[in-house]
Amino acid sequence: MEIISASIDLTKIDKSKIVEGKKGKYYNLTITVFDNKDQYGNNVSLTDKQDKEQREAKEPKNYLGNGRVVYSKGQTSQAENNSEPLEQDENKEDDLPF
Repeated sequence: MEIISASIDLTKIDKSKIVEGKKGKYYNLTITVFDNKDQYGNNVSLTDKQDKEQREAKEPKNYLGNGRVVYSKGQTSQAENNSEPLEQDENKEDDLPF
């Protein structure tokens, strides 16, 4: 188990990537935990989730924020993917404050 404390710059959120799911609205992102800390003590990076084509084309990542691991038992295991893909409702009005 690890606990990560992070901040996201809401002005960098691409509202077109907000996905309507059965239980709410979601924004898919990638959280990367690095072995080394930066000059501010951060070792976590948050970016927009990229699809396979974007990764293969080496498109630049949209960095949303950063953070740090504040608690760790020392070993993180990979979780299984048991979730179904979310469907986006293009006609749904967005009521988010940003």
